[in-house]
Amino acid sequence: MDLKENIISTKLPEHIAIIMDGNGRWAKQKGMLRAFGHENGTKSVRQTVEACAELGVKNLTLYAFSTENWNRPKLEVQTLMKLLVTSLKKEIKTLQDNNIKLEAIGNLNTLPKKVFKELHEVIKHTKDNNKMTLTLALSYGSREEIINTVKEISIKVKNNIISPDKIDESIINEHLYTQNLPDVDLLIRTSGEQRISNFLLWQIAYAELYFTSVLWPDFTKQHLYEAIIEYQKRERRFGKTSEQLN
Repeated sequence: MDLKENIISTKLPEHIAIIMDGNGRWAKQKGMLRAFGHENGTKSVRQTVEACAELGVKNLTLYAFSTENWNRPKLEVQTLMKLLVTSLKKEIKTLQDNNIKLEAIGNLNTLPKKVFKELHEVIKHTKDNNKMTLTLALSYGSREEIINTVKEISIKVKNNIISPDKIDESIINEHLYTQNLPDVDLLIRTSGEQRISNFLLWQIAYAELYFTSVLWPDFTKQHLYEAIIEYQKRERRFGKTSEQLN
């Protein structure tokens, strides 16, 4: 049975974020190099993006490369960067056909020039698409994002642009990488690990967390549907009681 039929269209999460974990272990299980897992993981990315667009999910953010990932073996990092360039080139038609806008968050200036150039080409070509926003978190670390936010606000306070007593959640949101995105409703992590790994720490304050043992290259549309169905069963109270919501 297609689980898609069990999804309530009026209760879709507006923003889904995914920690795509398990590529290396998937490859190791098959006696292959880690790069093989990353290559196969791109198929899951395509399926997930298409499924979200079909359902009507407005925002999808994928944790593609963290600031900590730079510490991985040089060959693996080089492979990931090459894969990113080829994937961006290959998927631009899919993005255009599905009316999907591409965005990127993170310390993008640390990316290799070729990756940076290709990324901005795709962002430029899809900027007018409005059905869904796909955001890639690249060279991204949430603590670094928050530190940068504090620095930016501090400079504005120093220059009398912002008054300290006016600093609230909305001011902080305006200075985050994700300033144009709503808070995360559903955070999915694959591979059985149950960690946040420095991903969108501010933005997931009230997100529903969903952990699955499925390794990322094996993640299909049906797995995404399972996560959304589980999300729709949960009662989101935002600090209130059940009675207050009824």
